[in-house]
Amino acid sequence: MAPRLLPRSCWAGLARATAMTTTTATVPTEMSAASLIASSQSQLPTSLALASRMVEGRRGVKYGWSTLPKRGSKPTRFNQVSSGLPASSTGPAASLRRKENTTPLRTGVLATKRGMTAFYSKTGTRYPCTVLELDSVQVVANKTREKNGYWAVQVGSGVKRAATVDPPLLGYYEAKGLAPKHHLAEFRVRTSAGLLPPGTNIQPDWFHVGQCVDVRSNTRAFGFAGVMKRHGFSGQNKSHGNSKNHRTMGTTGPSQGSGSRVMPGKKMPGRMGNERVTVQNLPVLQIDNELGIVVVKGCVGGTKGALVKIQDALKKPPPNAEFIAKARNLVEERSPGVAEQLEAARKRHLELKEARREGRIAELLANGLSGLSLEDESRIAEAEAMENLEGDIEEVEEADFAEALPAEIHESTQPEVRA
Repeated sequence: MAPRLLPRSCWAGLARATAMTTTTATVPTEMSAASLIASSQSQLPTSLALASRMVEGRRGVKYGWSTLPKRGSKPTRFNQVSSGLPASSTGPAASLRRKENTTPLRTGVLATKRGMTAFYSKTGTRYPCTVLELDSVQVVANKTREKNGYWAVQVGSGVKRAATVDPPLLGYYEAKGLAPKHHLAEFRVRTSAGLLPPGTNIQPDWFHVGQCVDVRSNTRAFGFAGVMKRHGFSGQNKSHGNSKNHRTMGTTGPSQGSGSRVMPGKKMPGRMGNERVTVQNLPVLQIDNELGIVVVKGCVGGTKGALVKIQDALKKPPPNAEFIAKARNLVEERSPGVAEQLEAARKRHLELKEARREGRIAELLANGLSGLSLEDESRIAEAEAMENLEGDIEEVEEADFAEALPAEIHESTQPEVRA
């Protein structure tokens, strides 16, 4: 950057410094910073000349001038690899790099716990196992790093009646071209290679026998429980002066050494159960696509019918690349044309949304809707018929019901008139 002219307020100090020399120099009215320093060094005393040399290599901030070479186009306050600096250890990118080893390569699935049974190996060894059922598991949406800051797959399971779904969520499913799901969950993946197209069906052969998985679920809820049931306290004496105080916890904390307070984390009575628990490294014993079940060795938290999440184990080696590619190919072959269906559903959703807003849904169905299947037309027509029926029922007056009642019931329903 070319040196700039100094403001006039700076000339006073420099003029006083030059006046201390034996030879008086005339200070020009306009002089650049570089020429000023060069001329003043020959006229200043030794101490002042040394100080001026120390200031020569610094970058001025107050007056906006500099004697150093021009900076690069990229700032150096951030650790940029292109500038020869080490990679930054903070920020979203560094956070994703730290989580790479603890993030699975592919998505998990939602399942329902059906109960426990016994599994016998070829040698006759008996293993307790849990049966998990996959019910209409589909990919609903994807989360990308560009839009959401991370990669994840949104998976839904089960089927829910449209009448029990909120309108905003119903429109969300309509835009995806999917039936409303009973459960929704997200599974984070390491990179974009783990994403699946929306509408893809996932079956039990997404896993293989012998693979280890992590299963997450909510444990059974026991309600409010005491310390003997919740934490395994032994209780107090049953005699020797103890009365009506057999199952209590006793003192809750010290009285002097720790400040006469209850220490954080003290085991006390409270709600027991209904906690999220992850059982790690459960081997897969059996898979069955016809029954839609995955049998895992060991116990899984929760009651029968509880929702569980199954994903590749984090503390065990992931499935090999060949199996991952094979499972992905099978999933894509079972759901052909999901991208085209998603685009058609999005257009159909926008068209229906505009029709509902303008109140011409019946006209749109009469003229035909682009990309609308017969099932969708029948479903919408049925919904319109139900709405009309509900409107007709609301318009019926109470007198019509009274006329339809028998005479005995009609007389008994009349209010009694007292004299």
